[in-house]
Amino acid sequence: MSQDLAHKRPWLLASLLAGLSYPASWLWLPIEGGIFAIIWKMAAVGLLVPFALRRHHVGEFILLAFMLALYALGDGLIELNMVAGAIAFTAGHLAAIAIYARHRRVGAVFSQKLFAVTLFLLTPVIAYFAPGNPEQGIQVAAYSVVLAAMAAMAWSSNFPRYRVGMGAVLFVVSDLLIFARLGPLAQSEMTSVAIWYLYYFGVLMIAVGVAQTLVKRGHYAQGEERD
Repeated sequence: MSQDLAHKRPWLLASLLAGLSYPASWLWLPIEGGIFAIIWKMAAVGLLVPFALRRHHVGEFILLAFMLALYALGDGLIELNMVAGAIAFTAGHLAAIAIYARHRRVGAVFSQKLFAVTLFLLTPVIAYFAPGNPEQGIQVAAYSVVLAAMAAMAWSSNFPRYRVGMGAVLFVVSDLLIFARLGPLAQSEMTSVAIWYLYYFGVLMIAVGVAQTLVKRGHYAQGEERD
């Protein structure tokens, strides 16, 4: 199976290897400011960019790749400057929202709409209280409005909910843990590991779910091979 994945999805396999192994790098590479650690971290999501563009170089595949590139940029910038990283992630969320807005689910049931609304309203509230500091709470809550909109739009889109929608929810949980690490979870050694894997697998689920769905719906350049 790994050989088949390496042949058909080499960039996806490379991303998986980088994403799964990145926390191990903390054992021998400096986490803060270490250039090799930053490159390793950025590679996990960054390698999903060529995965999205490998056979498809038009339309929403470009927007998907742009979104992933912004997330990868945010991964690096946040190690150097929290605000710069937040700006990159915000831009990535806006690109994601643009994708989901073009694929809105028609005829969503009440429970699906309720969860999306709850996700949008509750995420900034939890974010505000997570750091345990009002000043920091206002800052992370402001960012979380866009994060929550991204997740709510993903859940409300017609992409597979238990891949794309759930991936966005994992992204939200990861960020909320980051905010809590500013306060009550500052001394938790396992929090960083949980943050990384929730974030990485969230983005991975979004990337694969969106790309595969676009291919199935015929969003590919004429003459290109279907996956």
